[in-house]
Amino acid sequence: MNGKRLALKIMSIKRIFHDPIHKEIVFDSRKPEELMIMELIDTTAFQRLRRIKQLGAASLLFHGAESSRFTHSIGVFCIARKIYNRLIESKSSFDENKFVLYGASLLHDLGHGPLSHTSEAIFEHNHEKWSQNLVKNYPPINKVLKKYDKELPKQIGELFESKQLFSKPLKTLISSEIDCDRLDYLLRDSYNTGTKYGLVDLERIISGLTFSPDGNIAIKPKGVIAIEHFLVLRNLMYRTIYNHRINEISTWLLEQIMSTIRNNFEKKIWIDKSLYKWIFTPKNLNFDDFIKNDDITFYYHLIRWKDESFEPLSTLCRMFIDRDFLKASDISFLSQIDRLKILAFARKLCEKNNYDAEIFCGIKERSFKGFESNNALKIWDGTYQYSLENSSPLIRSLMKCGESSLIVYPKEIKSEIVKQISVLKKIS
Repeated sequence: MNGKRLALKIMSIKRIFHDPIHKEIVFDSRKPEELMIMELIDTTAFQRLRRIKQLGAASLLFHGAESSRFTHSIGVFCIARKIYNRLIESKSSFDENKFVLYGASLLHDLGHGPLSHTSEAIFEHNHEKWSQNLVKNYPPINKVLKKYDKELPKQIGELFESKQLFSKPLKTLISSEIDCDRLDYLLRDSYNTGTKYGLVDLERIISGLTFSPDGNIAIKPKGVIAIEHFLVLRNLMYRTIYNHRINEISTWLLEQIMSTIRNNFEKKIWIDKSLYKWIFTPKNLNFDDFIKNDDITFYYHLIRWKDESFEPLSTLCRMFIDRDFLKASDISFLSQIDRLKILAFARKLCEKNNYDAEIFCGIKERSFKGFESNNALKIWDGTYQYSLENSSPLIRSLMKCGESSLIVYPKEIKSEIVKQISVLKKIS
């Protein structure tokens, strides 16, 4: 009898994550799909996400932005589960997608490198391809998934392929302009940065979801305003947080650090074998090399390079670690010719102040669209189907590409740069 009670107790284990956004996230091992999630969370590759910052170096600007990809990934799963429970009310056969949806929502960011998206800029790294690689080929992850369905690694991996057309419900939920990932990160990043721009009406969006006649997920007319609100908030978050000037400068410094190392590989510099591969031979990374590199490992290298390396690498690392940044001024309003003029002017001043102009000065440009139509989510009123952009002037206006251009330079020459930009602005 005691043995039976013990067995029942083991079978009904629950795990609770206390989340600042979604409150209690409960996993019940009596449900096979949730037991699978619990087992995936316990793998080395997923636990590594605790050591990858969600917002990269943004904590140098927003001091509360210390949340991890681990926390975000569990939040994305939580939203996917809520949406699943809503959708099976409309279509009970959607139940067959439960394991794929749950697994993909949890593992979608598994392939991120140090400082999340910053890795895309400083290493030759594609986190979506690595997420797919880990799901399909990394034994600990692969083994868990195959225990529940031999096709799961393949089915989940396919959802991470960026070139796939957004025409299926699961793809819409995992990788589209309005997916579980974006719904979580806007709420979470807004909370952690102390801003109010990302306060998405999550419950309203979820309650408005349904299926259209073509079998894809659609939004009811009552949910369109919530979608508009979501897209406007996302636009504001990019302008005020993700593409903030300080984020651009910190990324610039890291890009110059990597470039300096690659261009001076013959000089004596300490670097471990795994990070060496990340920098010099990224195509030859194995799973062990991938998992070893996280924010902690990377920061340790930056600190050692700051103290022990050659110039200008030492200075670049000191600027980043000590937050003694370069300066940047907006030159988006200048013509291309005038931008080149201010760059030439800044580089001459750099040389006068004993800075390598190629490293400590340059132009950093970014572009962003608030919405890109991919026919992933349409409006369905029960009789007719409409595209979001054709039904909403607000959403249509967000499809315009916004561009920004910054001139980056040492702080010693700031006053002269600002004056010269002012002169060029008056002339133009």
